[in-house]
Amino acid sequence: MLRVSAASISLTESPETMLRLSSTLLLAAACLLVSTGAQRVITCGNHVHRLSCETGVIRVQESMYGRRDRDTCSGEKAEEVAINTACSLEGAEDTIRTSCDGKKVCEVTPAIFARDPCNDTFKYIQTTYTCIPANQGHVIHVYHADFGRRDPHICSFRREASHMENIKCSNPTSKVAERCNGKRTCSMRASSGMLGDTCPRMYKYLELTYNCLKSVGA
Repeated sequence: MLRVSAASISLTESPETMLRLSSTLLLAAACLLVSTGAQRVITCGNHVHRLSCETGVIRVQESMYGRRDRDTCSGEKAEEVAINTACSLEGAEDTIRTSCDGKKVCEVTPAIFARDPCNDTFKYIQTTYTCIPANQGHVIHVYHADFGRRDPHICSFRREASHMENIKCSNPTSKVAERCNGKRTCSMRASSGMLGDTCPRMYKYLELTYNCLKSVGA
């Protein structure tokens, strides 16, 4: 799933597998090739876990949600909430890969996970990833697009709480598919003027599911 705030968006070629992406600014999906320079991001508690690539797109190498040591994200927390260092959610890496692989910017919170692996432990998300270049030979096929808000944390940085309180704001739109299907790259403005506005005064984002299919003759 791909999410974009009210800013310009850009789709590029991606693998044939379905990508579900999240981002706030310029985003892109691409075929995965040779990786470069591993980076590690650790996000404490319920804060937004953000991965990004200045060039290329994200490829997750390793990710976990839980706690592996007593020092990371401990700060002024009580000792008892950091004592369990064997806390790790099974399947967390697959969840992060599904959400982030193939895009330029990815934002997730612990709400993306199906369950809490250890209720009495203060947890963090830790991800190691690289940025990789793109390949040719595929075109965009959009399956679903919705311009609204279904999560209080996505695209929330420095926004007033009153502009994000309606998480039942949904506005399915076919305009992205009409503009992007069959193209290798696609850019459009994620705005109420372009996509409609069913939830006035709410700060919205574009959420879409798309695949990249082999183009004819590729």
